[in-house]
Amino acid sequence: MRKEDCFYLGKVAKKFSFKGEVLLYLDTDEPELYQNMESVFVELHNNLIPFFFEYAHPHKNDFLRVKFEDVDTEDDADELIGSALYLPLKMLPKLEGNKFYFHEVVGFAIEDKKHGVIGQIESVNDSTAQPLFEVRNGNKELLIPMIDHFIVAVDRKNKVIRMDLPEGLVEMYL
Repeated sequence: MRKEDCFYLGKVAKKFSFKGEVLLYLDTDEPELYQNMESVFVELHNNLIPFFFEYAHPHKNDFLRVKFEDVDTEDDADELIGSALYLPLKMLPKLEGNKFYFHEVVGFAIEDKKHGVIGQIESVNDSTAQPLFEVRNGNKELLIPMIDHFIVAVDRKNKVIRMDLPEGLVEMYL
């Protein structure tokens, strides 16, 4: 499995018992969606390795207490601590309305209420305080804040995000 075909789910946070159990931190708003998984990909030495569950139970808010097959000792568990967890993209729950996954909208057009189509989303920058659409218009790059009240509609069928951007934002770039 390639990392590009997966989404980041969380990480192996810490050991839970001397029998190889670990706590998985799930970086999600709905950890309960993932408690019935059979396996997960663990990133070890830059490779995604499938690990199968003997059992998994919710543990506090964002954690899953897990016993992986063939991880039977503290030493086995130690090797996994801090490793990132991934699942195939097809396992993401479907979103509707104006909710979307960042990877899902790459390639979508941005259409402003006043200016029409202003470009195509090349990527999403989520390393800033406010995530930004990185939009290409010819040889210019526009950084459009992903603010809920700017987003009017997400049209998945036509691959368009319709926005009502504040006056001056588009003009600043074009």
